[in-house]
Amino acid sequence: MNDTRAELEVETLLKIVLGLIAVLLVLEIISMAFSIVSMLMPVILLAMAVLIVLWLFDRL
Repeated sequence: MNDTRAELEVETLLKIVLGLIAVLLVLEIISMAFSIVSMLMPVILLAMAVLIVLWLFDRL
């Protein structure tokens, strides 16, 4: 079995995770100002989770 996920360095994965956390923090701050963004928050989080799962299964 040829597993190509090991080609990604730990530092790159850390940057991706920290970037996602930064996006969540910005969205939380925006949601305090705009209520419509807070209604879209579950959809945005679901989309981010789908992207992570697709990346884990090498579909992205």
